Amino acid sequence: MSIDPRIESLRAELTANDVKIVEAVNARLELVARLRAVKEELGVGFLDPGREQWLVEHLLEANGGPLSDDGLQRLVDELLALTKREVYERPSPGA
Repeated sequence: MSIDPRIESLRAELTANDVKIVEAVNARLELVARLRAVKEELGVGFLDPGREQWLVEHLLEANGGPLSDDGLQRLVDELLALTKREVYERPSPGA
């Protein structure tokens, strides 16, 4: 049985969107690595809970849905946790 062309088309769009998500996460990781290096150079602590809270609030305001506020909060929590793991597992760019 062949797959309906609408399913194939939507799957192709989803795959393309998923690639963009991975590219965006990789770009974020590169920016955070650069930020980490600058903060280390200046002797500033890496983690900034106030900035993280601002980010959540900013994204909640920017969210046009259909992602719920709870879903957005969970997404940001996971993104920040992933970013911290990735950044701490690799050496600083200046090291």
